[in-house]
Amino acid sequence: MRPTPNLLHRYANPGQFLRLAHALLPWLSSGAILFLVVGVIWGLFIAPADWQQGDTVRIMYVHVPMAWLASSCYLGLAICGVLSLVWRHPLADLAAIEIGPVGACAAALCLITGSLWGEPMWGTWWVWDARLTSMLVLFFLYLGHIALIRAFDEPARGQRAAAILALAGVIDLPIIKFSVQWWNTLHQPDSITLTGAPTMSMMMLWPLLICTIGFTLGVAAVIFTRLSAAIHESRARQLLARSRLDRRDSQVA
Repeated sequence: MRPTPNLLHRYANPGQFLRLAHALLPWLSSGAILFLVVGVIWGLFIAPADWQQGDTVRIMYVHVPMAWLASSCYLGLAICGVLSLVWRHPLADLAAIEIGPVGACAAALCLITGSLWGEPMWGTWWVWDARLTSMLVLFFLYLGHIALIRAFDEPARGQRAAAILALAGVIDLPIIKFSVQWWNTLHQPDSITLTGAPTMSMMMLWPLLICTIGFTLGVAAVIFTRLSAAIHESRARQLLARSRLDRRDSQVA
């Protein structure tokens, strides 16, 4: 086993991670509720409607955070893949199992809300647009990862195959990000970039950022909860298997 960096090695221990999760979960959960309440109320009832799209633009307060989280969770899968393949991090594969379904839900919600937004604006529920198609590919990558990591009787084989798939699928992330710049697409260009000023009103930008923070904290809380439950389940299975082995040895003796 190759030594992991100090920070990663510290939380490779399930007990250390559980203590960290126990300390962070109340803050993540309460922060998510607070930000979402403020962001949703501001976005749905206070922020102005768009001069072209009207009130349908309010879908973005869910759609944009889901798009961000779908890409971020997949990046998390890729990081778990590196930690698993290179450093054999004990919790990397377990984290990948729990992140996959959460990211798939975010990608599905992104596609659904995008269709709900696109129908009144474009006159159709779906087009094979570069941004939409690349996000659909990401959703299928999630489904493939979820299926592959559970497809083998020997868990290590499924975990290794899923880690390789996660690393190979990372190429889709820059395609999603830059598709509206690389191709002439029906999807509107990004309203927020790192190199220029936002192209939307600040009264719309602030609730969008608050909603994004709220959903991000909520997803982090869900992943920490799922991973903590998975660790407890793994420990329970180990104790049960040890108990059965001890009982069998006592009967033989």
